[in-house]
Amino acid sequence: MSTQNYKLAIECLETNYYGAKRVTEALIPLLQQSDSARIVNISSFLGLLQQIPGKSITDDLGDIKSLTKDRIDDILKDFLEDFRQGKLKAKGWPENISAYKMSKAALNAYTRLLAKEFPSSLVNSVCPGFVRTDMTSNNGVLAAHEGAESPVHLALLLKTGPSGLFFSRKEVSNF
Repeated sequence: MSTQNYKLAIECLETNYYGAKRVTEALIPLLQQSDSARIVNISSFLGLLQQIPGKSITDDLGDIKSLTKDRIDDILKDFLEDFRQGKLKAKGWPENISAYKMSKAALNAYTRLLAKEFPSSLVNSVCPGFVRTDMTSNNGVLAAHEGAESPVHLALLLKTGPSGLFFSRKEVSNF
């Protein structure tokens, strides 16, 4: 995750954002048949807008009234081009674990768009916490079952539960 090169940046975005987006969009027709559909995107506190130094980037990703899926894609294309050219700092992108941060920020923005597009479904993002996994080299503070509690909690919310939010574990947090 901490190694940064252009090829790995593409792979990170493909996995964390585009992969989640493709699976979600493939399942939406099935979810629409449910009277209690849930989408829970696994995100990270590293994807919060405060992790991105560029104001224009955070303004775009944070503007739920004007934001579109195409705009998220354009932002990520711009990110990759600036990454390729070595212009992360100059263009206001995160410098450390930048692809991971941008993939999760894009996922959070996408979550908010889905919640708006499908108001009868509950759609949320969650940071499960720092979990001991291969990705964290088993340095996390939470066991896997502890990290799973938050996404499961969101999946089991009552129909009247919140939607379009970011949770840090089981607590609502700002994007």
